[in-house]
Amino acid sequence: MTVLWQPSSTDLKNSRMARFRDLAARHAGRDFADYEALWRWSTESSEDFWALWLRESGLIFEGSLDATYLPSPDPAKPYRGRWFPNIRLNFAENLCAHLAPLPLVGLDELGRRREWTRERLLAEVASFQAWLVARGVGPGDRVAAIVPHAPETIVAMLAATGLGAVWSSCSPDFGIEGIVDRLGQIEPKVLVVADGYTYGGKRFELREKIAAVLTRVPSIRATCEYAFLEGAPPRPAEYFGYAEIVAASAGAPRFERLPFDHPVYVLYSSGTTGKPKCIVHGAGGTLLQHSKELRLHADLNEGDRLLYYTTCGWMMWNWAVSTLQAGATLYTFDGSPFHPSPEALWRIADEERLQIFGASAKYLGSCRTAGVAVERFALEKLRSVLSTGSALLPEDFDWVHAHVRPARPIQLASISGGTDIVSCFMLGTPLKPVRRNEIQARGLGMAVAAFDETGRPVFGEQGELVCTKPFPSMPVSFWNDANDEKYHQAYFARFPGVWHHGDFVTITPEGGVTIHGRSDATLNPGGVRIGTAEVYRYVETHPSVADSLVVGQAHEGDERIVLFVKMRPGAEFNEGFVADLKRRIREGASPRHVPAVVAAVGDIPYTRSGKKVEMAVKSLLRGEEPKNLEALANPEALEAYRRWRNT
Repeated sequence: MTVLWQPSSTDLKNSRMARFRDLAARHAGRDFADYEALWRWSTESSEDFWALWLRESGLIFEGSLDATYLPSPDPAKPYRGRWFPNIRLNFAENLCAHLAPLPLVGLDELGRRREWTRERLLAEVASFQAWLVARGVGPGDRVAAIVPHAPETIVAMLAATGLGAVWSSCSPDFGIEGIVDRLGQIEPKVLVVADGYTYGGKRFELREKIAAVLTRVPSIRATCEYAFLEGAPPRPAEYFGYAEIVAASAGAPRFERLPFDHPVYVLYSSGTTGKPKCIVHGAGGTLLQHSKELRLHADLNEGDRLLYYTTCGWMMWNWAVSTLQAGATLYTFDGSPFHPSPEALWRIADEERLQIFGASAKYLGSCRTAGVAVERFALEKLRSVLSTGSALLPEDFDWVHAHVRPARPIQLASISGGTDIVSCFMLGTPLKPVRRNEIQARGLGMAVAAFDETGRPVFGEQGELVCTKPFPSMPVSFWNDANDEKYHQAYFARFPGVWHHGDFVTITPEGGVTIHGRSDATLNPGGVRIGTAEVYRYVETHPSVADSLVVGQAHEGDERIVLFVKMRPGAEFNEGFVADLKRRIREGASPRHVPAVVAAVGDIPYTRSGKKVEMAVKSLLRGEEPKNLEALANPEALEAYRRWRNT
């Protein structure tokens, strides 16, 4: 596979990962010739690895490390094991312990730039905590939010988790039903909101939506609103104002140290097949994973600057916020990444001299298809571009390599994990090359493998993504899940005792990983399993195609491939186009990959976190109505697919 980037001699000797490799070698009494040797030790001796990283990470805790992991009494239910049962810590304390002099910079599509110094951040956290305590918030209570990605949101989260409360946020573009389906299950005591947000130059006021949510989630006792829109109407009298809350001096923040697995976040499954599952994540596991991923894999250093384009409804928000623990500056951005111009985020990366910039694979693909001229920006300080959310097309690897500072290539780190683990299974490393169409490495301590249908490990061929050993960021539980039944069904029903993630992957000879798409959406014509990403790479690089969606449909005792395409403006859908598209797929992949049906649609349905909803369309084609349309960013797009039911 083509090498697009090579680590420098400095990366190989002095990066955080290199220094940890040398430390681990001394600790283990053996040499690690390369990253793969280090990874093997970290998974074969996973308890030893996690204990070593906890000691070396600088995380603050109290208690004893004499027990690293207490296994579950039932090997088929590893989620009942416990990591570090004899220590106590606090999530917010660790994020606030080594703050940069300027830990937060808030940006938005209107061009506003706001700074939070270390002193300002800590003072506002303390004041907001005092307000929460006065509202009766304590350990285990839920504080929820319907908010833009802005510094005020992070202040409120730190205040809540410092008290041992559990934080859960929704993006403000969620519909009322989608919000109620999520927050109604966890019954928050306090709600944090903004007066509105902007996207693509349009204003969206939130008060009517918030009022509807409050009538349907009766557990909420108090609502705090912060001003995000310019010139918004006066705040409702029954809401508390953020500015007034943080203006009251309250001294230093409080940090309640609690067990390692004390809940810190509730995240939600997409909910495209029913009401979203409420996934509860523990403070210690989240801290430990994020510190490893940001400091070692992303090589995030004190004084660095990071921006990850995300909303507060995507787990990448939770991941990015952990930047604070490394003494780095976190940039928040809210709005459209293409407003006021297509290169808006790249301009920010250049002007703010970011070291690390992240976004979704869909965003990078959109930059490629829109012809965004990133090469005009010097990007002198940029070391790496991170990408996640879906498989990154090979052509998008090429585009980043060719257009993002082409004279001095940067590391393109495709990363993959998810809401389920609030972290990554596979990601980048400064110790290995970047190869086209491959995620560089399996994460340290993550015993990632590919299984065939019988549960046998496979290499160099497609299989189910699994993790064969427990890891600290496994969910603590699902909310209101009696006897962990939903939890078990979600991850451990397929391969007993082994985490089954639902992605279709290949482990390469170099230890990299190629993702072929969701395995539950795998195409199966004639019994041959095909990942959807194998089709997308040829369709979405066609000059006439703006976007696409591919599914399998039962037909005459077999399964046929049905491809829906959204055409570019001015492009014509006709027999010549279809023939050319099928030819590209046949020549690039195989005759088995060629769709039996190609149809034009006006739009492609996506979840609110930017993932194509293949399963909802597949259900629709079976004649089943998709559930929970509130999970979709554009549910109206589904109408175009109804005519293909049972045809």
